[in-house]
Amino acid sequence: MIGRVRDLVPEVERIAVLRANALGDFIFALPALEALRAAYPTAELVLLGAPWHAGLLAGRPGPVDRVLVVPPGPGIRDPGPDEPVGQMTDFLAAARRERFDLAIQMHGGGANSNPLVSALGARLTAGLRAADAPPLDRWLRYVYYQPEVVRYLEVAGLVGGQPAGFTPRLAVTEGDRAEALAVAGPPDRPRVALHPGASDPRRRWPAERFAEVADRLAGDGYEVFVTGGAGERDLAERVRSAARVPVRSLAGELSLGGLVGFLASCAVVVSNDTGPVHVAAAVGTPTVGIFWVGNMINCATPVRARHRPIVSWRLTCPVCGAAGGEDIYPDRPDTAGCDHRESYVTDVPVVEVLAAVADLAAADNLPATDPRRRG
Repeated sequence: MIGRVRDLVPEVERIAVLRANALGDFIFALPALEALRAAYPTAELVLLGAPWHAGLLAGRPGPVDRVLVVPPGPGIRDPGPDEPVGQMTDFLAAARRERFDLAIQMHGGGANSNPLVSALGARLTAGLRAADAPPLDRWLRYVYYQPEVVRYLEVAGLVGGQPAGFTPRLAVTEGDRAEALAVAGPPDRPRVALHPGASDPRRRWPAERFAEVADRLAGDGYEVFVTGGAGERDLAERVRSAARVPVRSLAGELSLGGLVGFLASCAVVVSNDTGPVHVAAAVGTPTVGIFWVGNMINCATPVRARHRPIVSWRLTCPVCGAAGGEDIYPDRPDTAGCDHRESYVTDVPVVEVLAAVADLAAADNLPATDPRRRG
């Protein structure tokens, strides 16, 4: 059952939610955060996150009132460049002075995160629990293959939360739009963003395939951009140089807020399964996402009016044929996997991606008043 499975907690003034992982992970948790906001409308909702959460959410409308940056720690988050480590003791002492009424773990299986949440000193704790994790006051079993949005809505239900919606929504600010305009300039035709990066190389469609998509979409009248972080400039350049048409790289040129504003201005985003494709969906931009089948189960948006996930069905390593590994078959100890990190999604054909873009661009998929609709 998605929704309230346990009673509301009385007299709640302050709620801590641990969700300190990556961009897409935060997007998946937004409906659950909205459910908590609706269930406890007068409580302060504090996200225990990373420094980038604080930057992204400052002044942005949404369910989170404040971000408390949690220090790096095993199973919590990796340190950023030049970020000090070993600050957890001081952090927990300061967090206990906040006097949280609820501390909620929406971070993962809980082996590392449940002890942290329990150490916050809240009146009641709730969240996920894998087999190797200590329990919280209210918990549900962490099962790897489950849509992430549903997973965290179930967590919200442990403290009385009812879904306010099942689709993540991220507000776009005027500052986001202004930065995107300053960097990318005003559009003179519909724009498409190609995002060839992903933290795990196994989720990356080849750069040359993105270049083929760029060639075709430029011929269809789109202005083509490649997006990415500062560390993905070389990958973006591979797409740009392989394309036969002018393609502009924005890799490393936008802040996270600026990227939000730029993605919101696009007619469609074509991306690997990584944060920007989920951000694009959350701001209402049509998306074509390239997914390995396991990630499709957990991460792809279930709605199809504006979104087309394209699936690779590969189940074994393309180099040695090993059966994935614990991150693909997490509940099967017989699949030790391998050390190869070659792409699992190379079998996704260009023609299928292009057909999905064309389908999304059809008049019946965009309202006549939508400025992204192609004439």
